[in-house]
Amino acid sequence: MMTEIITGLQGGLPVHSKKGVPFVAGKNKVAACAKHYVGDGGTTKGINENNTVISWNGLFSIHMPAYFNSIAKGVATIMTSYSSWNGKKMHANHDLVTDFLKNKLKFRGFVISDWQGLDRITSPPHANYSYSVEAGVGAGVDMVMVPYNFTEFIDDLTYQVKNNIIPMSRIDDAVKRILRVKFVMGLFENPMADNSLVNQLGSQEHRELAREAVRKSLVLLKNGESADKPLLPLPKKATKILVAGTHADNLGYQCGGWTITWQGLGGNDLTTGTNILQAVKNTVDSSTQVVYSENPDAGFVKSGEFSYAIVVVGEPPYAETYGDSLNLTISEPGPMTIYNVCGSVKCVVVVISGRPVVVQPFVSSVDALVAAWLPGTEGQGVADVLFGDYGFTGKLARTWFKTVDQLPMNVGDPHYDPLFPFGFGLTTKPTHQN
Repeated sequence: MMTEIITGLQGGLPVHSKKGVPFVAGKNKVAACAKHYVGDGGTTKGINENNTVISWNGLFSIHMPAYFNSIAKGVATIMTSYSSWNGKKMHANHDLVTDFLKNKLKFRGFVISDWQGLDRITSPPHANYSYSVEAGVGAGVDMVMVPYNFTEFIDDLTYQVKNNIIPMSRIDDAVKRILRVKFVMGLFENPMADNSLVNQLGSQEHRELAREAVRKSLVLLKNGESADKPLLPLPKKATKILVAGTHADNLGYQCGGWTITWQGLGGNDLTTGTNILQAVKNTVDSSTQVVYSENPDAGFVKSGEFSYAIVVVGEPPYAETYGDSLNLTISEPGPMTIYNVCGSVKCVVVVISGRPVVVQPFVSSVDALVAAWLPGTEGQGVADVLFGDYGFTGKLARTWFKTVDQLPMNVGDPHYDPLFPFGFGLTTKPTHQN
């Protein structure tokens, strides 16, 4: 399914196109970039920029198929990974970038480095930049992402070409590929973006589509102590309900990292949208009182006479290395909020996270559990399903572990013993409440 994003960005490939030739269908489309080549998802302990230790057969069967598919769809560019394969940095891997990707797979677009990717060929980064330029460009990187000191790169590369350290044929290859993509994109005819498209950004139509995506991606992991006593869908008409948790009134947390800013932001000022607390208020009956308390103590919950509670907790935003975690826990005081609330009142816990996290310790103490991932700006999609305007349909796209000691754990492993298996997801029927 993921490769369909390439068709969405670039347009559908013409029927008789040659394998590996980049394609962009006009000025309302953009060039796509398949990344990070290759094995980035298989690093040791999942640590960013780490080493992927795997046989050639493993690399080929697990990590390479998405690139075959991308090239078949006419992807215009491919980005090399910071990570290594069996100790060799991908940015310096001539065998995989030139011999395999360009020559064997017939990729005709261009290969771009990651941000300061050449610098990171050495450890520490930038320790020997002229070596990095020689190794990276020599490996087959065609375009180099140099965010700051670009004159240093130009000077080093020029020196190496003039002194035949890097052959001119390598430069010709890079220039031909970059020009090919620019011609295909029509950049020489239309070098500037079409400003008439700007009013589509954040349009209502796009928000409705995002809201639908939220509804369909939520995964219901638990619903009541038994199938005949479900908690969800929740009644819209209730005397008084409690909404709690660090992530209930926090649009930034819903969006995660790489949103407006690199690491994302907490709070409600990041962008415009609907957080889950607001979505709940929008959805319940006008007679239902909604009480919000971020981290209530047990006494407050016991004395509140709430019909039920919605607890929204999870991870703070992160991107790349800042997201590396060896414990994969929900951030404090999330677990405390769960125990305080769910110990005293019927509750559904909604987990906001970029990945499966530790939930085993409290699954038994919650009545319903929802994996909402990072729903983004349209939190209304969460309320749509919690209150039964739509049913739960989502399935786990990855295995949910019991404890981190089990990781890595994939379907087919002899030790496969998940909390929720790959493809799991309870369903509910929509209820037409008024």
